[in-house]
This record gives sequence, structure tokens and C-alpha cells, in this order.
Amino acid sequence: MLPEIERLLVLQDRDKKARALRTELKNLPIERKNLEQKLADARHLAGDAKTRQRTAEIEQARLETEIRSRRDQINKYEAQKLQTRKNEEFQALNHSIEHVRKEISGIEDRQLELMETLESLKPEVARSEKAAAEAASLVQRQLADLDTKCKNLEAQLAELEASREKYAGGLDEDLLDTYKRLFTSKTEALVALNHEVCSGCHMKVTASTAAATRAGKSIVHCEQCNRLLYLGDA
Repeated sequence: MLPEIERLLVLQDRDKKARALRTELKNLPIERKNLEQKLADARHLAGDAKTRQRTAEIEQARLETEIRSRRDQINKYEAQKLQTRKNEEFQALNHSIEHVRKEISGIEDRQLELMETLESLKPEVARSEKAAAEAASLVQRQLADLDTKCKNLEAQLAELEASREKYAGGLDEDLLDTYKRLFTSKTEALVALNHEVCSGCHMKVTASTAAATRAGKSIVHCEQCNRLLYLGDA
């Protein structure tokens, strides 16, 4: 095998590793966003349950105020009854009192419904708050792991890029340009020739190309995909 091909194979192996590292690094912000969304969703559920609980409590307080107001109104009607001398006014006040009492009864029914709602919300609020706290703890750990992963990937990538010149330096510029172009466009610039078949495009090469690859004395390209060939399985 030509020394240039051997060096390019090592270079390609490192470039493939570097490309994989860059892909992982590129995906990290997506992973981070997904984790942050997971936490936001858990907090939203907890906040929603808490809001419904608070809304029910406020409504309970409002209804209690309404009941007090209506009882005050009944007391006023009762006082007016003591002052009236006319039967029609007396009966009208009794009618008004009965009407207000029915209103109070309706409000009290609503209070009972709200009490049931609040009772059912207590465990829901507790569960959602616990879930949000657990999600926060888990996500914080996962985010910390992502930060560590990012630093490790960057360190590995920096190491690969720093040593790249060791293998690329000294190679013919035209050959290196060809390698770069093929690596970028076809993911692999150098591929094995197995039983006279290019492992890149899976097409059979000509007899002269196969012979030149076996000889290992010159740079050989696949006629179909133009990738650089080296001898794999004879």
C-alpha cells in the first residue's frame, strides 16, 4: 500500500471521529432544549393545579361574603317587619326574606361543591408539586451531565484537530484537496476494493483498475464514484 494511502486512511479515521463529535456537539443544544421543556411542562402542571386551587379558595371567600351580605339583608327585613303596621308590607317583607334565604341556600350548595373540588385538588396539587420538584432535580443533573459531556467532546475534538496536521502535513496538495472534496461530498474518500467491487458505490471496477489497486504503486480512483481505492479482500 502506498504510504500516502496509509496516511490518508489514518487521517480519514480521525476525520470521521471528528465529524461524529461535531454531530454530537450540534445535537447538545437540542437535548438541552428538550430537557428544559420537560421541566417547564412539569412546572406548568404544578402551577395549573395550584392556580385552580387558589381560584376555588377565592371563590369560596367571595361566596362567604355574599352569604354575610344576604344575612345582613334578612336582618334589615326583619327589623322592617317590626316597624310596619300594614299587612301587605309585612307579607312583602316575608316574601323578600324567603327569596334571600333561597339565594343563601343556592350559595351554600355552591360552597359544598367548591369544598369537594378543593378536597380533590389537594392530592393533585401535592402530586404535581412533587413531580415538578423531582423533574427539577433530575433535569438539573441531566443538564450538568450535558455540560460535562460538552466539555469532554470539545476536548476530544480539539485533540483530534491538533494532531490532524501530523497526518495531513507533507501530503501532496492536489491529493489532499481531492481527499477533502470526496470526504465532504461522499462521507468517505477512501474505500476498500473487495473482489473487484468498490465498497463505496458497490460497482465492479475494470480489470485495469483492480490490477492497479492490487499493485499498490499508484493512486487509484473508482471509475464510477471517483473515490480513492485501497485493496481490501482480494
